[in-house]
Amino acid sequence: MGLKADLARPDTISQIVSVHDALAARIANEFTFDWLSVGGYNVSGSAFGMPDVGLLTLTEQVEAVRRVARVAEAPIIADGDDGYGNYLNVIRLVREMQHAGASAIHIEDQVLPKKCGHMEGKRIVSAAGFISKIKAFVDTRTSEDFLLFARTDAIAVGGFDEAVDRANAYAEAGADVIFVEAPTSMDQVERLPQLVAAPLLYNWVWKGKSPLVPREELLRLGYRFLLQADILYAVTHALRGYFGELKTTASYGAWTDRMISFDEFNALIGLADVVAAEERYEPVR
Repeated sequence: MGLKADLARPDTISQIVSVHDALAARIANEFTFDWLSVGGYNVSGSAFGMPDVGLLTLTEQVEAVRRVARVAEAPIIADGDDGYGNYLNVIRLVREMQHAGASAIHIEDQVLPKKCGHMEGKRIVSAAGFISKIKAFVDTRTSEDFLLFARTDAIAVGGFDEAVDRANAYAEAGADVIFVEAPTSMDQVERLPQLVAAPLLYNWVWKGKSPLVPREELLRLGYRFLLQADILYAVTHALRGYFGELKTTASYGAWTDRMISFDEFNALIGLADVVAAEERYEPVR
C-alpha cells in the first residue's frame, strides 16, 4: 500500500519527528518512527544559528534533506516554507525534493519572508495565490505517493473561520493533507476535524501556542498525523549541560552517565561498514 492509499485509513495516526541532520536521523532509525521531518526551523537553527524567518534558501534546505535521506529508514517530509516564491518556484521545489529523497513536502500560505508558525507577526498570501502553488505541485510531482501537506497560518491573521475556509479550499485544490497551524484552544483543536474535509496534521511545539494533546486523543478526534518538531530544544538543553560541566570542572563529571562511548558512537555512524570494505577491497601488499 502506498503513502497516498494510507490516507484512506481512519484508524491510525502517524507520528512525525523532526531531525536536524543525518546523525539525528540515524538515532531516530533506532526507534522506527512513522515519518521523519526536515524542518526549516531546525535546519536554520542548527546549521546556521539563525531563526526561522525565511532566511534559509531552497538549495540549503534541499541539501539538508539529501543528507538525511541518505541514512533515513522512514519516509521524509520536507519543509518547503512558502514554496520559495510563486508557482514557478514550487515546480522547482517539487523536482528538487523528489530527487533529494523526500516523500512529501509541506508548504504554507505565508508572505515571504515567512516566520515560524508559533511566532508573532505573520502575514498570509491570498487564497487564490496559494491555490496556484498547490496546482503547480500536483501537476509537477511524478507520483501521487509524493504527498503535499498544505499549511495555513490563517488562525493568527484572519481568524479561525478563515483558516477553516482556506483548509477546505486547499484540500479541494489537490492537497493531500491539511496542516492548520497553531490552534490556540482545545475548542479549536476539537472542531477542526469536524469542519475540514481532509486528513489533518497536528503540530506539537513545547511551550508554543497550541495545547499538547496526547496522540491517542488526537486519533479519537480524527487527526491523521502528529508532528513533533522541537528536537533542538532537547539538543540545546543537553549541550548547555555538557558545556557547563566542562567549563565548571574541566572534566565530564556527572555527564559520564549521559554519554555513549567511543565504540558505541563509531558503531552508530557505520564504521563497521568501512572496516568491512577495507578488508574486502584493500590490495594485498
